[in-house]
Amino acid sequence: MADSAETRELPTQTRRNLLDTMELDTRLLGMIGAFVIICIVFDVWTGGRFLTPRNIFNLTIQTVSVAIMATGMVFVIVTRHIDLSVGALLATCSAIMAMFQTLVMPQWFGIDLGSPLIAPLTITVGLVVGCFIGAFHGWLIGFLTIPAFIVTLGGLFVWRNVAWHLTAGQTIGPLDPGFVALGGIDGTLGVTGSWVFGALASAFTLYLLFSARRNKIAHRFTVKPLWAEFVIGGILVGAILGLVWILNSYEIPIGRLKREFAERGDVLPSGYTEAYGVPYSVLILIAVATVMTIVAQRTRLGRYIFATGGNPEAAALSGINTRLLTVKIFAIVGALCAISAVVASARQNFHSNDIGTLDELRVIAAAVIGGTALAGGVGTIYGAILGALIMQSLQSGMAMVGVEAPYQNIVVGIVLVLAVYVDIVYRKKTGD
Repeated sequence: MADSAETRELPTQTRRNLLDTMELDTRLLGMIGAFVIICIVFDVWTGGRFLTPRNIFNLTIQTVSVAIMATGMVFVIVTRHIDLSVGALLATCSAIMAMFQTLVMPQWFGIDLGSPLIAPLTITVGLVVGCFIGAFHGWLIGFLTIPAFIVTLGGLFVWRNVAWHLTAGQTIGPLDPGFVALGGIDGTLGVTGSWVFGALASAFTLYLLFSARRNKIAHRFTVKPLWAEFVIGGILVGAILGLVWILNSYEIPIGRLKREFAERGDVLPSGYTEAYGVPYSVLILIAVATVMTIVAQRTRLGRYIFATGGNPEAAALSGINTRLLTVKIFAIVGALCAISAVVASARQNFHSNDIGTLDELRVIAAAVIGGTALAGGVGTIYGAILGALIMQSLQSGMAMVGVEAPYQNIVVGIVLVLAVYVDIVYRKKTGD
């Protein structure tokens, strides 16, 4: 009997292909492939300007704000809700933080721009406001059972106009230099710091990879061949160091270097050059993605979120407080909107009346393109970030070739519908 059992298992083993052996997510590979194709097409279309270090640097800092909110939208959609208010909430948080550092701190407390207290206090205020508003949305949805679509649609109108009222429709700026550094343009690690970061990130990635393998072996789970682990590790390390190399290749313009040296009372030395490196805003995105991934995969809250999304009735019967869970999810999204507001307003060095406009649609599209199922129960943080990168690449590429904004939105809409259709077909074939 044992021999016959082994004989029945052998065909299954021999039919395993390379992707099965390496345990690679075919949908993730498809998204990466789509991103690569988009980059190549636009690079050819723009005569090699799309894949320059300058454009890749701009692409990374432009993606951060939507990507941060998209990580929270994963939790919302996984639990079969929707949030149409994230762009408006971003605007309200941005307006409050701009008013706090340019009006409240100087006039009420005598603390002027440039003080080391401005940035941390401003961000704290923004996080509290965003978390409170998000929790309020969650309370309306979870405890008063008002549909999330209606609550957040109302929030879209309310918070967009609250932001306008707070600033009387005016642009507020310039902002505190320490705060502005978090936007990415005026705050980077520099060449040396970026390489140090790349080395540490690579070492940490390899540690996680082989730590996961060790845990599987300890619990007698099937593991990939060792060569497959090395191949995946090599690809990840290559991607990290490759990105660092590209960002380190973007040199600061000579005119800006001259101004910076002049402000210090110095003269720019002949032949002196300096590169940007990894922006601080990208570090913020990496930190958010890491925390959100840990929450999704390693915490009770994450298990409750995906269990509720898979079967809300069964989750409630099993003892999960789904109402309180809804409050927590929307509070998380509110806090992420505040972080995105920091990055978005810092990148511009001011709060504008139209900040975050249509971001709610971009965030939802990023999550859906990244593989988050609208039916609930399925979604990944890295998928949402990749979806945001694909969205921004499309928009940036079309802008570079001269496509007008209305036509850009048409293309994005088509891509969104196509992504949902592909996802439906994929899940039918895989049985997910």
